[in-house]
Amino acid sequence: MNDLRNKTIFITGATRGIGRAIALRCARDGANVVITGKTAQAHAKLPGTIHSVAEEVDKAGGKGLALQLDVRDERALQAAVEQAAARFGGIDVLVNNASAISLTGTLETPARRLDLMWEVNMRATFLASQACIPHLKKSSCPHILTLSPPLSYEAKWFAPHVAYTISKFGMSMCALGMAREFAEDGIAVNCLWPRTTIATSAIEFNFPQEILHASRKPEIVADAAHHIFMRNSRECSGNFFIDEDVLREAGVTDFSRYAVTSDTPLFNDLFLEERKK
Repeated sequence: MNDLRNKTIFITGATRGIGRAIALRCARDGANVVITGKTAQAHAKLPGTIHSVAEEVDKAGGKGLALQLDVRDERALQAAVEQAAARFGGIDVLVNNASAISLTGTLETPARRLDLMWEVNMRATFLASQACIPHLKKSSCPHILTLSPPLSYEAKWFAPHVAYTISKFGMSMCALGMAREFAEDGIAVNCLWPRTTIATSAIEFNFPQEILHASRKPEIVADAAHHIFMRNSRECSGNFFIDEDVLREAGVTDFSRYAVTSDTPLFNDLFLEERKK
């Protein structure tokens, strides 16, 4: 594909952060962008609603559709997918972006937090993919992109926050299996993870301020996602992409514009080894 004009992009958790950035990047191509999330009314502490982002999509050149959705609700998720497909005539790309985080140890993770992470991360990724696949099969270049890390079974990634790690790796395992399962249908199923921490609400509320300032902006992930969507779906599946690597392969050499704070050493994201200097 040369661009996403008239293609339909269904994004979970699109009211802010990475989901919003991907929505706006797709909108610049003239895409139909389905903005889903729980926030329909302005939140006291968090920016953005499904409606405000849909308006931003329209202004950026796309067509936005705001659908309030709790991804833990199977029926509501299925209904949202069907409504989006009916509105735009199909679905071409699914972005599994919705995620819950609690960087707590085993004894500090109550059942409700465990359930939340499991349901929003792995379960919603599985069910959203399940709901979209019948529509994706009809697309000329269908993609499922899941925001989750490369799989690794080193204990150091599990020990500090067992529940969170399992839930995020569960998302990645969905992609790994579905990539093979739907290869003959030409559906690309890939994962994307940032090289550095990204300045989102999750980072702001779960990490010290120094890490927020040592992060990159969500636009780097959005630009990487867009490059992935441009690839032939039959030739690009089962990958665990890193945003910086995708952009370097596309010819990007200057990453300074993505930095939250210039001249500040960047903080490596979870689940990734430190890059050798």
